[in-house]
Amino acid sequence: MKTTSEKLTALRQAAKERPIRVMIIGLGSVGHYLLDDLMSTADEGIALFVAGRSADKMASDVNIIRVASMIRGQNRSPVTVVGGVDLNDTNAVADALARVKPDIIVNSSRAYAGLKYGSISWKALRAYGIWAPLSIRYVKNIMAACKAAESDAVVINTSYSDAVIPWLKSAGYAYPDFGSGNINHLVYRFKLAAGELLALPDPWNIDITFAVSHFHDVCISKEGHTEGQKMLIDMRYHGKPLPLDIETIIAHCGIPMPTDAKRNMMNAASNFEIIEGILAAVREGKKVKLHCPGAFGEIGGYPVTLDGGGDAVTASICEEVFDLAAMRAKNRESIYLDGIEAIEHGSLFYTDELLAKVKAAFGVTLPKEVPFDAIEATADLLVKEIIEKYKS
Repeated sequence: MKTTSEKLTALRQAAKERPIRVMIIGLGSVGHYLLDDLMSTADEGIALFVAGRSADKMASDVNIIRVASMIRGQNRSPVTVVGGVDLNDTNAVADALARVKPDIIVNSSRAYAGLKYGSISWKALRAYGIWAPLSIRYVKNIMAACKAAESDAVVINTSYSDAVIPWLKSAGYAYPDFGSGNINHLVYRFKLAAGELLALPDPWNIDITFAVSHFHDVCISKEGHTEGQKMLIDMRYHGKPLPLDIETIIAHCGIPMPTDAKRNMMNAASNFEIIEGILAAVREGKKVKLHCPGAFGEIGGYPVTLDGGGDAVTASICEEVFDLAAMRAKNRESIYLDGIEAIEHGSLFYTDELLAKVKAAFGVTLPKEVPFDAIEATADLLVKEIIEKYKS
């Protein structure tokens, strides 16, 4: 498996010779919003591919985006529908990758479509880590397909990357280069909140460096507090520290948001930001800071720097403000509250607290340890005994 820096450096050369091929796997709400976002750039230097089971259904969804994009005068990127891609079939995925040869892959699929898992888990458990076996289910097949097809595509994963990417890495699997969402969403809530509180004319110029896991994205976004944990965050406005304490900003983040598919606008936008950051680094030689869960197989969420200023394009965890040891420690504190005690030697370990809550809330006994070869069985247990019985 090539490193992310090696992939980006190769992509720089490819971008000089042809359009960059971006494949979106799964055209649910995240994929739909992302395709629309990408079409809105009117970028003639990218070619878009949408892959999934049903070509007819995807073609219908793609066509409405293409026409809307044409109405806006932005339809510059060709879109190709790739059907017959069953994510339960690694060979089918590998065949699609071999035919398209994508440069960037976005996994926007979900093992159980049409449901926000958090709508079940947060009110009952105040933890999301229970769903990790479902979140990893398809992306592990995609990464296996990448290996089989000898694809060096940059892979972006959309589902609970805080745990999924390190789980793949710990099992010795190929793993996605970037995770989207989670910490990313929280960074921009902070910018919005601070901008409103300080009446800033340009809150987009707030610079944030942050490290925390998915639990605090939900806790801060829903409830406006940190569950008693101190955040590892640095916020500056035009280079100067914000004249506002973090707790005030956090309290202002608990704003009403939809809980249905409209919420996935944010996840799509975070994927879009990563793709645009990649393009800026490889095509324009820019230095870009992103915030990604599961960065480089690390547990939790981290600031990431893409730097296209040298002969090679580099990707690394940003340690300009906080050192890696401090960020690792903070993330492990945070993800523990999400119900994950450890990820090591190919296994995910739930916390004892989560196991007790699941037993009390749903009458289900989960295993303490989920080995990599037990992912499918545990995912099936979660669907049969919890999702199917408790979804609203």
